[in-house]
Amino acid sequence: MESTNYIYRNPNASVEDRIKDLLSRMTLAEKIGQMTQIERTVATPSALRDFAIGSVLSAGGSAPFHQAVSLDWAEMIDRFQHSALQSRLGIPIIYGSDAVHGNNNVYGATIFPHNVGLGATRDADLVRRIGTATALEVRASGVHYAFAPCVAVTRDPRWGRCYESYSEDTETVRKMTSLVEGLQGKPAEGCPKSYPFVAGRNNVIACAKHFVGDGGTDKGLNEGNTITSYDDLERIHMAPYLDCIAQGVSTVMASYSSWNGRPLHADRFLLTEVLKNKLGFKGFVISDWEGIDRLTRPRGSNYRFCISAAVNAGIDMVMVPLRYDLFIKELLFLVESGEIPMARIDDAVERILRVKFVAGVFEHPFSDRSLLDVVGCKLHRDLAREAVRKSLVLLRNGKDPMKPFLPLDRKAKKILVAGSHGDDLGYQCGGWTMSWDGMSGRITIGTTVLDAIKETVGDETEVIYEEYPSTDTLNDRDISFAIVVIGESPYAEFTGDDSKLIIPFDGNDIIKAVASKIPTLVIIISGRPLVLEPTTMENVEALIAAWLPGSEGSGITDVIFGDYDFTGRLPVTWFRTIEQLPVHAENNLQDSLFPFGFGLTHDKEKSHE
Repeated sequence: MESTNYIYRNPNASVEDRIKDLLSRMTLAEKIGQMTQIERTVATPSALRDFAIGSVLSAGGSAPFHQAVSLDWAEMIDRFQHSALQSRLGIPIIYGSDAVHGNNNVYGATIFPHNVGLGATRDADLVRRIGTATALEVRASGVHYAFAPCVAVTRDPRWGRCYESYSEDTETVRKMTSLVEGLQGKPAEGCPKSYPFVAGRNNVIACAKHFVGDGGTDKGLNEGNTITSYDDLERIHMAPYLDCIAQGVSTVMASYSSWNGRPLHADRFLLTEVLKNKLGFKGFVISDWEGIDRLTRPRGSNYRFCISAAVNAGIDMVMVPLRYDLFIKELLFLVESGEIPMARIDDAVERILRVKFVAGVFEHPFSDRSLLDVVGCKLHRDLAREAVRKSLVLLRNGKDPMKPFLPLDRKAKKILVAGSHGDDLGYQCGGWTMSWDGMSGRITIGTTVLDAIKETVGDETEVIYEEYPSTDTLNDRDISFAIVVIGESPYAEFTGDDSKLIIPFDGNDIIKAVASKIPTLVIIISGRPLVLEPTTMENVEALIAAWLPGSEGSGITDVIFGDYDFTGRLPVTWFRTIEQLPVHAENNLQDSLFPFGFGLTHDKEKSHE
């Protein structure tokens, strides 16, 4: 590593002076290394040292080993950092992870509700506090960089990522960008506008994604085509990015999707002319995972073209993430042959270094072990529990509205809990939890709905759990009421695209069987509205949309047993039939099952928006 007397090593020098100094010392190969983000499984010590790699990431669920805790992650990332600091100029890496609802790759971390549930709260301050807590848990694991928030405006529930969107309504999504301030900290008065900001070692580099129009694709197809005018693209889908940039968001991720047939990863107009020039964004633009490979069919077949199109369009850092040696070789060729101008490389590297200097990784490259005690702490779990309470949307309370069914009696003689989601923590958490697309079972530390019910009811109350209740149980006259918890199995991205949106695991049959015999509350655990058949619902006394609540199931019992009232409102329109789609607040002709903004309280209807 070279001299410590250089300006770039001086924490008291201005960020721009440090960038200028370091850039002047870098070879082309080192600059290209900084533009390269690789997956941890290929991050050998020699790759990090000899190629001066800029960033390492974990794919969804890519952990040091099964049930690795925060300390294990911190030790792994510190080893990577040690190798990076052996490079000629000693430029530290930033380590990235999809911490999209808490530090969700790490065993024992607090898992917050997914964004759709947070959108139902309409509570920007709550979301900011979740950002602050998430940043602490992320930094405890050694990670510097969270790929969040997703500020998609979802227009079609058939999209497999709708649970990553706060709402179908642009203004609601704009409110929820407060997560950026939580993750990165609040820029002080007089901070330069549109300039990246990270407050300190308890904060992380944030990433507004996926620029732009990811939630507006035709028929909700993941990575599809958003067909709309520029004015509507700006008004509906781009607006939240203005709020993120105003809060100093450090990075923006390009979308896999296309706008009117033009892939975002190669759209110079949107990435450079609009995002960087018009909106003044000074941080760096990162590709999505193998996002540039998707610019040719078969994927990555003409890799040189993919690299040229993406980098010239304005991608600064490429999430390669595996074949980095080929990426580096081809990018080197493209620059030396003049196909990519040196000025474009320098601009990309300036932006990457700006974020690294702002984030303080040169001064504090290694993890802070003093943060380990905050991971999954009571304060954070209580915050997640508050978020669950506020996210619940009461859709029905009593077949006869004059006779409310909720709140339930915690001293009832006998309670039946049924359904596929009554005692499944993995289902409660959804995708992007311990793996890319989620799992079933006790995947981390947390409280299922059944756990929470057992903790809440009186000592004399008997709680029976049968996923598929037997005939004998259904005919048991001592059962006061049933709580049926059903919903979707976890999914992520394209695995969640669904053109039918029917409740899986025979959910409709379980509801009918139970509700025809026993007064029943139905709780739906899902990332989006699902088809609710009139015949299924006719005997149901009460119905709650609980979204994907995460690890703290007690937030549900807090409300259904009456300690708190319902305050959540639908962040998306609950359609009546698939044939209506796409249906949202702007085009809905009042023929939805429940309109955008709908939500009841225990004793009366809440006025919806």
